[in-house]
Amino acid sequence: VQLQASGGGLVQAGGSLRLSCAASGRTFNLYNMGWFRQAPGQEREFVSFINWSGRLSYYGDSVKGRFTISRDNAKNTAYLQMNSLKPEDTAVYYCAADVSSSGRYYYPDEYDYWGQGTQVTVSS
Repeated sequence: VQLQASGGGLVQAGGSLRLSCAASGRTFNLYNMGWFRQAPGQEREFVSFINWSGRLSYYGDSVKGRFTISRDNAKNTAYLQMNSLKPEDTAVYYCAADVSSSGRYYYPDEYDYWGQGTQVTVSS
């Protein structure tokens, strides 16, 4: 599986961005998907998770109520809609695919495949 994240950029505080994660292969609908972010000097942080069907999702506390994860299995793509962005949301955002589905969605080591990351910068 190859993942390609896109949609990052520079936005003012209060603005919105939508990240996309395009996956190769024909088994995208079997994978749970996650988004993580990493700011300079910090550990990779869980942002959001969506299960293979799209019916179950989770969010990190810092983004709850502002970010929405979704997926379109027909397009092999996962999305992260980010609203009401804050300067502290500035980071490289990574999408990841979870094949084993052991339930440890919060932990980066649960995920089997990673995209290359897309930079999100929120100015104050």
